[in-house]
Amino acid sequence: MKIAIEGCMHGDLDNVYKTLQHLEKTNNTKIDLLLCCGDFQAVRNKNDLKSLNVPDKFLSMNSFWKYYSGLEVAPYPTIFIGGNHEASNYLWELYYGGWAAPNIFFLGAAGVVKFGNIRIGGLSGIYKHHDYKLGHFERPPYNHNTIKSVYHVREYDVRKLIQVKEPIDIFLSHDWPVRITDHGDWEQLVRRKPYFQQEIEEKRLGSKAAAQLLEKLKPQYWFSAHLHCRFAALVQHGEGGPVTKFLALDKCLPGRDFLQVVEIESEPGPYEIQYDEEWLAITRNLNYVFPLTPKAADFRGVNFEMEDCRKWVKSKLQERGCKPPEFVRTVPCYDPSQADVNGDSSVNPRNPQTEYLLRLLELPYLLDRNSEGKDVSPYSSLIPRGPADNNSEDIPIDDVDDDDDEGLPTET
Repeated sequence: MKIAIEGCMHGDLDNVYKTLQHLEKTNNTKIDLLLCCGDFQAVRNKNDLKSLNVPDKFLSMNSFWKYYSGLEVAPYPTIFIGGNHEASNYLWELYYGGWAAPNIFFLGAAGVVKFGNIRIGGLSGIYKHHDYKLGHFERPPYNHNTIKSVYHVREYDVRKLIQVKEPIDIFLSHDWPVRITDHGDWEQLVRRKPYFQQEIEEKRLGSKAAAQLLEKLKPQYWFSAHLHCRFAALVQHGEGGPVTKFLALDKCLPGRDFLQVVEIESEPGPYEIQYDEEWLAITRNLNYVFPLTPKAADFRGVNFEMEDCRKWVKSKLQERGCKPPEFVRTVPCYDPSQADVNGDSSVNPRNPQTEYLLRLLELPYLLDRNSEGKDVSPYSSLIPRGPADNNSEDIPIDDVDDDDDEGLPTET
């Protein structure tokens, strides 16, 4: 299986797909899957731009809307995670993961899926210690603060991923695991990016949550983005233990290292994205402590034994099948001939894919509750509660978000 990995997409799907098609033609090869490590920018209409935290000069529809509308279809199955520049209102609809457009799948705030017999996991967002312990209290429309905090990694989602026991082949994160530079040529990195040096020397460059997951999951491959540069590392997990091949990639711009193709041993195709049994069991088992207010999740009394829940999920998948439901549009799509089509910023629709998954797991729909834990939907869920580099087009890191990238090196 040949898998292409792309760094920060920044909504430039057209050029990434064209690059892959050119690579296939010139190298006489076939790409089976594309993975994107965040800042995907799944912007469907102008209303979604209100949830995208970038400077005004970078507020652009870009090209995702073509794929959302059906004007274009992704030529490769595509799986992505969220970064720190996303249409967060749309990704909240798909908190548990789902099709963001035909053939384009979002892993969710955290998630694991299967593609053929390859297990792919991911964690969306970036790590900020001051929000890590909080619950998912942000709801669209976002204000000056929540438009930033909404994409900060939460302990709840990391704790879910820590429960994964079966081997993960590939893991995606937007920011790098902290201290990953200890395992690669950090001196060469600093020669190219001197503003990283202090953070590297102080062991502060990267995500503590991602580092925790790297140590626990020990995947064969780990791919990241965020810092707009390429960096490779090999992480040896204990003496004689497994090795994780780490690679961070750039954003899609000419002459930049934004793309890599790896070949992984797998069963013969055809391949398709399927639910992961273990992940669904974890999701069901921990959903009743899903924190929807600023208050942290309370894991006291949680039974982390998954065997019974795993059997229950397996029987459900045998009955319903392992394929996620089909993509469904939930808001009007941008039409360049009708520039006033914005969508309704006051409506936060329930995505039928999310509803399907929750029905499958016999869990309540909670995503439209407000920060006080009250249902703000015009209707309530009847689902029963379940169990216990310098470029004029580039975005310098400090230019993106002065508050939100506090502590990150400054790129000038």
